[in-house]
Amino acid sequence: MIFRRTHGDSGQAFPIYITVVAGLLFLAFAYLAVGQAAVNRGGAQTAADAAVLAAAQNGRDQLAAAWAADLLDPDKWQDVFEGKVPVDNPCGRAEQLAAQNDATLNDCNWQLLRYTVDVETNKSVGDSVVPGTEDIHSRASATAVIEPRCTFPGDPAVSDELPQLTCDGEPWKLDPDDEATMPAPEDLFDVHLAAD
Repeated sequence: MIFRRTHGDSGQAFPIYITVVAGLLFLAFAYLAVGQAAVNRGGAQTAADAAVLAAAQNGRDQLAAAWAADLLDPDKWQDVFEGKVPVDNPCGRAEQLAAQNDATLNDCNWQLLRYTVDVETNKSVGDSVVPGTEDIHSRASATAVIEPRCTFPGDPAVSDELPQLTCDGEPWKLDPDDEATMPAPEDLFDVHLAAD
């Protein structure tokens, strides 16, 4: 004897299909939210890196100017190369670079040859399936250091001539009356990002 079903199974798969598709769509939107956050965070880090490098380069330029001003007084050179001379606030340039990268400079500090900044993106992460992301702004910090590239004899007072300045192994014949013989700021100091 053959039994026949009076109702078919064909309609039972449709709710499962809808549930699976809805779950996949939710996952896709969740991944999109994670991607939006990652892009926003990357923008914040780019702004922080650019800002801190700008501040450190400004500081380097001021140190180089201080060295040039004290060129005929070699006793002061060591303080310049150790960053122990006054530096006017270099954070104005950092603020400009943060703004150019669509971020706000929250903090900028320097101590001797080490500079740090903290920035926050102007744009939020944006609307997503994750509640509250529309009000979240990414923050990032960065550190840059200035490293002297030059060495000179430890006791410059033993001679009436200027001490031999050697930068990255290259000796400089310094002539105070000839600007062409003077090293540029980037010859005197290296600026690079450092680990926080």
